[in-house]
Amino acid sequence: MAEPVATPASPLKRTPLYALHVSLGGKMVPFAGYEMPVQYAPGVLKEHLHTRAAAGLFDVSHMGQVAVVPKSGTVADAAAALERLVPQDIIGIPPGRQRYAQFTNAEGGILDDLMVANFGEHLVLVVNAACKDADIQLLRDGLSGVCDVQPLADRALLALQGPKAASVLAKFCADAEAMRFMDAGPRNVDGLTCYVSRSGYTGEDGYEVSVPADKAEQLAEALLSDKDVLPIGLGARDSLRLEAGLCLYGHDIDTATTPVEAALEWSVQKVRRSGGARAGGFPGAGKILAQFDSGAARRRVGLKPEGRAPVREGATLFATADSAEPIGKVTSGGFGPTLNAPVAMGYVPTALSALDTVLFADVRGQRLPLRVAATPFVPNTYKR
Repeated sequence: MAEPVATPASPLKRTPLYALHVSLGGKMVPFAGYEMPVQYAPGVLKEHLHTRAAAGLFDVSHMGQVAVVPKSGTVADAAAALERLVPQDIIGIPPGRQRYAQFTNAEGGILDDLMVANFGEHLVLVVNAACKDADIQLLRDGLSGVCDVQPLADRALLALQGPKAASVLAKFCADAEAMRFMDAGPRNVDGLTCYVSRSGYTGEDGYEVSVPADKAEQLAEALLSDKDVLPIGLGARDSLRLEAGLCLYGHDIDTATTPVEAALEWSVQKVRRSGGARAGGFPGAGKILAQFDSGAARRRVGLKPEGRAPVREGATLFATADSAEPIGKVTSGGFGPTLNAPVAMGYVPTALSALDTVLFADVRGQRLPLRVAATPFVPNTYKR
């Protein structure tokens, strides 16, 4: 979970919910330049299991929220412009829907991953905290002739996740239960003008709610007043997303990783691939499309250690128990509370990426066996 942290020259920022986290007993730690709660009194294990069984409330206000407003007044113009920066079909996102995307560089690497929603008259993006300043500059450099790029710095972001999220949010938002996975747009929530998407980062059904910053604590307290909802920290957020097989930027994906290597081919629609109506036209298209056509030399895979010991990020992978030549690295790893077993993800040569391939990880000088496994490790429960 290592992220760029503040130096003495750049004091840690606080989200609008900082005081609430402290009052709830949150253990605050540096994360992506912010003071964020890593856990509360129940601890990571109980917070994780509560989210899988009921509903957890996460503060994700450190993420960047950005409106991309077309100067022409036609949202398709903003979508076409954004397609110059990402390999996804943005023009094809219907109003009221959102899509997962990546900013790529000239070498095909991933500068950041993000969500893009079509609000009818403009687009709204949610980007990662550690990348948001660079992302905003990238958008301004690439789109300024066509769009106004407007950081939504006056908004907080809450994530309500778990099987009871819909019944909880329905008490505050009349439209909540009718929304489908990846629906997104303005909604009235507890009398507040919010932006709501039915999505999240846990593999569970749930929502992300963008709320005016000065009303964030009011809304968070209203949601937490429900007996099914507990506040959840970064520790459980990480273990939940790992069980869901979801990438963490700067760990499982980065500027040296292409979408194909990262097993994110599903996120690149056919219209942007070779032979599609709008093939290419994004940074690194030559390399990325060549990998679609011919394959990549390495691939992100799920990994299940055969023992009880977790295999952590950074562990070196080997093809055999006694080989001297490393073949890859673990990029995320830990204990999966839902499975009551360790899980991990990492990069291996494509030739060794088949399910059930036995590999070995170096853990404190010992070679521990693990198997290539399908992700998600825990089936998702999205409402499609």
